[in-house]
Amino acid sequence: MATGRTHRPATRSRGIPEATVARLPLYLRALTALSERSVPTVSSEELAAAAGVNSAKLRKDFSYLGSYGTRGVGYDVEYLVYQISRELGLTQDWPVVIVGIGNLGAALANYGGFASRGFRVAALIDADPAMAGKPVAGIPVQHTDDLEKIIKDNGVSIGVIATPAGAAQQVCDRLVAAGVTSILNFAPTVLSVPDGVDVRKVDLSIELQILAFHEQRKAGEETAAGDGALPAATAREDSADQGPDGDVPAVMPA
Repeated sequence: MATGRTHRPATRSRGIPEATVARLPLYLRALTALSERSVPTVSSEELAAAAGVNSAKLRKDFSYLGSYGTRGVGYDVEYLVYQISRELGLTQDWPVVIVGIGNLGAALANYGGFASRGFRVAALIDADPAMAGKPVAGIPVQHTDDLEKIIKDNGVSIGVIATPAGAAQQVCDRLVAAGVTSILNFAPTVLSVPDGVDVRKVDLSIELQILAFHEQRKAGEETAAGDGALPAATAREDSADQGPDGDVPAVMPA
């Protein structure tokens, strides 16, 4: 029975809060960049700034991993890369299928970051018969009729949905029935999944709308600030709270 649940409970089996888990990839990205520059150690303040969090939160997050750094030295970069990679399950190969090879699906298939981060695109799947056999990023597209067999043959547990909204739930149901237990959803719709299945949703339009809200608010604040700044002469005439000499008080209205 579908419940509509899209994430696991607040804590995982090892007691690591979900919020901490969500920040681990940020730390790993920053650490990987340091590793590529052959930086041996990093302080909590430097790493926190690179990851976009505060240092107290970073130290708390790392305490869940049993990593506390060395006073006066900081954290060993290579060890942290290994430790976080192991915690995220990236020390093994994860086969992934992408369903829906339109513009977005094709872009995902061509993304070079999967392999370097522990993921292998095992198959590309699309409902359009004209796409069958067509290579995308060097991988031939397969038809959705073969979805269940593809999942089984490749031992896939992670699926990426990049279909139109109307097809997403049906694709999701088939993926789950075939054994997929984690789904990355790019379709602009909410998926219902049974317990034990994780869904992460990526909705670019929602993110843009949130940014539009902030831009509108900033524009409104700038307008209000401009409208609220009265010329000195006008402020003097309108002020009923003048100083002893009839001058405007030193503190001007905001």
